[in-house]
Amino acid sequence: MTDSEATDIPLQPARHTVEKIGGTSMVQYQAVRDNIIFRGCQSEDLYQRVFVVSAYAGITDLLLEAKKSGEHGVYGMFANTRDDGCWQDALDNLKGHFHRLNRDYFSDELQLARADRFIDERVEEARQCLADLESICQHGHFDLGSHLKTVREMLASLGEAHSAWNLSALLQEEGINARFVDLSGWNSAQHMSLDERIMEAFATIDLATEMPIVTGYTHTAEGLMTTFDRGYSEMTFSRVAVLTRAREAIIHKEFHLSSADPRLVGEGNAVPIGRTNYDVADQLANLGMEAIHPKAAKGLRQQDIPLRVKNTFEPEHGGTLVTGDYVSDIPCVEIIAGRRNIYAIECLEQNMMGEIYRYDRDILNAIARFKGQIVTKDITANSITHYLATNLKTVRRIRTAIEEQHPDSRIQVRKVAVVSAIGSDMKVPGILSQAVSALAEANISVLAMHQSMRQVDMQFVIDEEHYDAAVKSLHRKLVEVHDHGRAIRLG
Repeated sequence: MTDSEATDIPLQPARHTVEKIGGTSMVQYQAVRDNIIFRGCQSEDLYQRVFVVSAYAGITDLLLEAKKSGEHGVYGMFANTRDDGCWQDALDNLKGHFHRLNRDYFSDELQLARADRFIDERVEEARQCLADLESICQHGHFDLGSHLKTVREMLASLGEAHSAWNLSALLQEEGINARFVDLSGWNSAQHMSLDERIMEAFATIDLATEMPIVTGYTHTAEGLMTTFDRGYSEMTFSRVAVLTRAREAIIHKEFHLSSADPRLVGEGNAVPIGRTNYDVADQLANLGMEAIHPKAAKGLRQQDIPLRVKNTFEPEHGGTLVTGDYVSDIPCVEIIAGRRNIYAIECLEQNMMGEIYRYDRDILNAIARFKGQIVTKDITANSITHYLATNLKTVRRIRTAIEEQHPDSRIQVRKVAVVSAIGSDMKVPGILSQAVSALAEANISVLAMHQSMRQVDMQFVIDEEHYDAAVKSLHRKLVEVHDHGRAIRLG
């Protein structure tokens, strides 16, 4: 089924919103209940809202691996250890964590028992699957590695199933006709596409009288994590919004989409953006600061569905509205963002002049082969430098591959950081010189610099040790000098 075919099926009128609740917000049920579910709602308009939920904060780390440190969770232990049973211990610890969370939310013993029983059944079924697979793969004809993607998908689904079931049960206790919508495909006999599974689930839902609480993980025939890995819940959220023709898609986070990281520039200096466009959202994603995954944003943009990013803990603020056609009426910088842990791979070859396309093709092939993410690049007559967001092990593999194809080239690797000034319209005379001046005043040397003709971002490559100072200096010079108030542009 194509996207166009799916969206031609009339499901519900465009009265409803589809809203995603992040894991950090999900942990604090009272805030979700008071600031999201009941905020500003009369009893008659509690409905016409769909909620797609993430796993509770920290759960997916325990299931897969820690996002920041890479420390193994159940999946990592199962995939990387042999015959020592440590994944079983990790699963036991996870089960205990599920139970502790349940005790935090359910005061009624009967409801607590129901909540424990639901997640226990899932955990024990997963345990049996892993044990059977481990046993089978001890036979020489079966390779564990060929099954690991499926294992990862199965384990990831436990987190969202737990949080969605809990939230629907808790809201039912509040008198809301909440409906647990399980897209995880648990015990499903059919393999479906993402759109088909969503369409099937929503075929019998009446949004006027029911409040769907939807798992952020969706089981698909292709495997949602193969493309999106930990960003899978955003794709579920986006496709639910597109297929049900939502009037607005809303993401509830524990922070605003702000002009810079408040932890760096100070709570009093960072200001919500208020209004921006999907182009800016894509620039942020390129720097690892996703408002929404670019592929998830694609469907919303194509169907002209606005995206709003709100702070769960400041519900009275309208947040930031992202649309496809927005351009600031006054050119300005909307956000200072960046990324540490960038590796610059420079290929220098005196004979490159006139054949840059061939060298660049070979380098790009090597980067794609090892799945490196390109943040930016620059080219001179005899050199090409790609700036990659990846780990050192991958960088070394890429370097070796380039050296094998071009043994006469000199390949240099350097760890750097990238800091960007981003906006929907930055056609401000002298803005580049202001930015360079701000970095110079902070005694920061610019290693490389890029400004696109579209005037939506400027990128500065600097030594990693200067990252914090660069963000502060650029924000002070390009954002804080303006008195933006509650938002750069009210949305």
